[in-house]
Amino acid sequence: MDRIIEKQKASPARLAAITLAGFAGLFLLYRLIWGEHLSEADIKRDSLIISEVHQGNFQENIPLTGTVIPLTTVYLDAVEGGRVEERYVEAGTMVREGDPILRLGNTNLLLDIMFREAELFDAANNLRNTRLAMEQNSLDLQGQLLELNYQIRQLERRFRRSESLIDEDLISREAHEDLGDELQYLTRKRKLAIQSFRQDSLFRTIQVNQLEASLKRMENNLSLARGKLDNLTISAPISGQLTSLNAEIGESKPQGERLGQVDVLDGFKVRASVDEYYLSRIATGQEGFFSLNDAEYRLVIDKIYPEILNNQFDVEMRFLQHAPDGLRRGQSVVVELRLGEREKALWVARGSFYQDTGGRWVYVLDPSGNSATRREVRLGRQNPGQFEILEGLVPGEKVITSSYVNFDRADKINLN
Repeated sequence: MDRIIEKQKASPARLAAITLAGFAGLFLLYRLIWGEHLSEADIKRDSLIISEVHQGNFQENIPLTGTVIPLTTVYLDAVEGGRVEERYVEAGTMVREGDPILRLGNTNLLLDIMFREAELFDAANNLRNTRLAMEQNSLDLQGQLLELNYQIRQLERRFRRSESLIDEDLISREAHEDLGDELQYLTRKRKLAIQSFRQDSLFRTIQVNQLEASLKRMENNLSLARGKLDNLTISAPISGQLTSLNAEIGESKPQGERLGQVDVLDGFKVRASVDEYYLSRIATGQEGFFSLNDAEYRLVIDKIYPEILNNQFDVEMRFLQHAPDGLRRGQSVVVELRLGEREKALWVARGSFYQDTGGRWVYVLDPSGNSATRREVRLGRQNPGQFEILEGLVPGEKVITSSYVNFDRADKINLN
């Protein structure tokens, strides 16, 4: 006969243990699926640069690499093209104003001058022949007038005598009238001759004036052409140093090509290239400075070239006092250009972290200083030593400002 076995009930302690184990499993599962997964890295503190966030004076500066150039530079250009036939001096030579530097040859220019001279000779001959013809015509007309005046006087006397003779019937009235008609004809002919003489004189005068003006223009053109011939000899425009000369014997140089330059070495200025981002913020009168031989020298922007080449534009700066002794043309200097006045701002020291994060986030140390976590920030202006902080940090906090390249973008840095 079978016997019914009763089921044993679990004790309260066992139920409590099972419940706790279930909750622990659920918690671990929650953390595994939905919990935060922070990556961590262990870094030695000695290998880091840690900077404190400050509230204090800030001035925006940008570093510029400038080149020292003379205050005055005059370029030598080929006013007329030609073949280099002779060099009188070499680059680096000190020259005086008017000293010949090189000579070009231009056969076409010589032929043009010869052609102009021939034209001028022909024009001069034409003017001379016209004047001779004018004088000859004037003499002919004067001779005609002289003959007409003589004939008129003769006829006037005969006509007056015929008036007395016709009353005595010693001459016919018809003969008397013929003398009157002839006298009237010669008188009108003289008037026409005088009128023709005046018109011819006026025409000849205008013709001579035109020929003289044309001859004058030809003389001026020939003078200009001869001036071009003089331009084939390149001379020093000012006294100074011939710092460059780009011309070799036998080389052909087109009109307008740069042949060299002469520098006046009595003073210097600095020319630098600026990123186009700052074009609207650069103005004449802004100051900059650079250090040389443990001394600081101040400069001021004197000229701005707004043309943008390769995403940059150029500025020229002059020294506010004297230029450093021993400064040389072509020497490079790093100028700190001030973009604004000194003012209060939140800032942190510059560091290599900017190249790794673009200034979008930093590692901020916790109060204990034993670890650092990532934090989003927003940076503003900058100078060679500082970044302005607009958001994300407060004064007194400490930030890792050295490179983050070895952190593998960890969320948390443990310092040891």
